[in-house]
Amino acid sequence: MSASIEWDQSLIEKYNYSGPRYTSYPTALEFNESFGMAEFEAAAGRYPERPLSLYVHVPFCHKLCYYCGCNKVITRHQGKADVYLDYLEREVERLAPLFAGRIVTQLHWGGGTPTFLTEPQIRRLNGLLRRHFRFAGRGEFSIEIDPREIELSVLEVLKEEGFNRISLGVQDFDKAVQKVVNREQDNDFIKALVKRAAELGFESTNLDLIYGLPLQTPASFHHTLEQVAAMKPARLSVFNYAHLPSRFAAQRKLNEADMPRPAQKLAMLQDTIGYLTGQGYQFIGMDHFALPDDSLAVAQRRGELHRNFQGYTTQGDCDLLGLGVSAISMIGDAYSQNHKDLKRYYGQLDQLGHAQRVGYALNEDDRLRRDLIKTLICNFELEAAPLEREYGIRFADYFAEDIALLQTFVDDGLVTVEPDAIRVAPKGRLLIRNICMCFDVHLRRQARMQQFSRVI
Repeated sequence: MSASIEWDQSLIEKYNYSGPRYTSYPTALEFNESFGMAEFEAAAGRYPERPLSLYVHVPFCHKLCYYCGCNKVITRHQGKADVYLDYLEREVERLAPLFAGRIVTQLHWGGGTPTFLTEPQIRRLNGLLRRHFRFAGRGEFSIEIDPREIELSVLEVLKEEGFNRISLGVQDFDKAVQKVVNREQDNDFIKALVKRAAELGFESTNLDLIYGLPLQTPASFHHTLEQVAAMKPARLSVFNYAHLPSRFAAQRKLNEADMPRPAQKLAMLQDTIGYLTGQGYQFIGMDHFALPDDSLAVAQRRGELHRNFQGYTTQGDCDLLGLGVSAISMIGDAYSQNHKDLKRYYGQLDQLGHAQRVGYALNEDDRLRRDLIKTLICNFELEAAPLEREYGIRFADYFAEDIALLQTFVDDGLVTVEPDAIRVAPKGRLLIRNICMCFDVHLRRQARMQQFSRVI
């Protein structure tokens, strides 16, 4: 199925409160120090037949984007990346034997800015991974690109190294917006990058946009959408800017008075959905769009879409191994995260030979609710029978309290609850996070609510 959307302004305003994005269940707030390396090793051996997805975090950036909340290190010293690769090599050598025999069907380099790395550094890191892991002949191998600091020829290097998907951080084409958030870039060069990627045979190009930044207006952001749609990238991610200056110091450089008001942000989102779907894009969910022939859109229509810490994915049957500072793994029935601080990441590798810091082992109730939430957030409908068979439950009895919490959504026409199914109506799909929260027993400790961004 594909996700048709019906905009209901009053209901969106009614339910626009804080909540998780459900890239995992339970969320990272549940990670704790009782989950250590012994638990990680046990989790790695739980499903040895699963293919493997690798995520590599490259934390370095040349410049500070004031809106950014990522784990990053701002530097102009290229040698710092050599030191980082030395430590990554030690981490890989420690962890790769735990996954011997696994086939890597997905690879993603994120950051920070992976293309902070020079051509020799890119080849070194890719060679390291290829030596220690078995890669499938075909898979999804992607990398995030900052279009401000690279040459067009870098795309050829990436293609030679086996990457077949790229993601460009664009955010906005408006020059005034770019300047105020400290991310000035050459719009024509971005278009040239997308064109060259197609010529070289990259299978998919994703562009990231952000709405809600200072100086943006519905009209100015629509102009950005027009320029982006003309480029026909296979995928688009259109994120809501969350202003959290108490957590992210760089955001204090932005003037809240310059930011669009909540009503303007909603207008931008409504226009984004209407315009992009009108241009032929399929709404995947929340902030993601894809052309109908893209694998993400195809997977959704087939009911095979999945979600993890990298967002929506077609590779849901994989274990996910995160490498590098702050990286998160989803291994077996557990989550694990490395040290977030670079010095501590280095220090623990020196002392213990690994960087694992915190994690969480799912119990059976967690696994059941994880599967339920993932199904709803990806497909907007849930059949009870598969869960009943796998977990030996009677759905209506097990989730009686949760279904009762759904009643307000049922009354507002956002959800239909049947004896053996839950279906989200088109006007409920933008509020899928709220609906999933009804099944989140960890979230019922209401004090946690303030630590999440608003759902819209």
